[in-house]
Amino acid sequence: MRRRDLLMLALAAAPLAACASFKAPTAEPEPVSEAEHLATIAQMRPPKRKRPLAAILLDNRGSETTDSIVPWSVLKRSGVADVRMVTLEAGPAVLMPVLSVDSEQTVVAFDDAHPQGADYVFVPAYHDARSPAAIDWLRKQASGGATIVGICAGGLTLAHAGLLEGRRGTTHWFNIKQIADISTGMTVVPDRRYVADRGVVTTTGVSASLPVSLAIVEAIAGPEKAAQLAQSLGVAHYDARHLSSAFGSKSAIYSAGAANTLNLLGRRNHTLQVEPGVDELILAFVADAWSRTYRGEFEAVAATPSLLSQHGLELRFKTGADGKLLSVFAAPSLPGEALKNALDAISSEFGTSTALLVAHQLEVIWSEA
Repeated sequence: MRRRDLLMLALAAAPLAACASFKAPTAEPEPVSEAEHLATIAQMRPPKRKRPLAAILLDNRGSETTDSIVPWSVLKRSGVADVRMVTLEAGPAVLMPVLSVDSEQTVVAFDDAHPQGADYVFVPAYHDARSPAAIDWLRKQASGGATIVGICAGGLTLAHAGLLEGRRGTTHWFNIKQIADISTGMTVVPDRRYVADRGVVTTTGVSASLPVSLAIVEAIAGPEKAAQLAQSLGVAHYDARHLSSAFGSKSAIYSAGAANTLNLLGRRNHTLQVEPGVDELILAFVADAWSRTYRGEFEAVAATPSLLSQHGLELRFKTGADGKLLSVFAAPSLPGEALKNALDAISSEFGTSTALLVAHQLEVIWSEA
């Protein structure tokens, strides 16, 4: 779910604020059978090159942070593919809600350098899901045989491009009806955090970006490589298991967002000081989580206007802090644990209800330890 959607509707939902309610799910999703997992992996195998080429397609005006950074970082760490942050236009790209990143290549430069096209194109949630430039380039890449991966609400752009007609798929719980209305021939698959069907992969919310990226590593290099990488990241499992019934109350999310927005006495600003060599996966999860509390402003800052992350992503920041300093990088943490750790910290700072609000937006199951 895009933060902008909640912000626009929060005040409209203010009369419901008193009845805002979230509960931690009492059930866990069922594991996916080995046969189904292998069939899904087979659908994700590289369509062209032995060493595949992947493009993370960014809209300069706004692309969702975790949707964008996670597949780039996982593929970089894996060493089994070449990956580029590709922008529609020259210049930096905004990563919603609080970061920005330098382009590694524009779509024009990518096409010139790689006339065969990409093997994989990852599509994060965009500020404008109907972006004509993004839709045109995706259609071109799909017609050239690329596997198109819509992360979270990035599936809406795939739908507008006509790539989901006649296919099985999913998206963030908030956008399920919307995507089905656009792609009337699409079959929505519940209880799966990623679905692959004939060259198109779609996922549920933000939290699905890590498991689907690991699944693609398995499709490229095999289960042993993916399992080793998952273990190094602190990921217990990356199959498609999901519990769709744990999510889906739009009125509750509007109400909780409105309640937090209107709680002026309980607002606190937070600042994340980012250093060169930061683990971009941990940064993405922490920034995404803390920016969705609606209990105050959140910003990520650095001592310099730009810096390189651990795996060479050039990030841009404002300088100078203005809020309570978060110490999330003080203790060692594995990337796969970063989101839960952030939710635990949010719960300690603002209470369980706010942590559950954030978890609902990220479509991740969380309960207080």
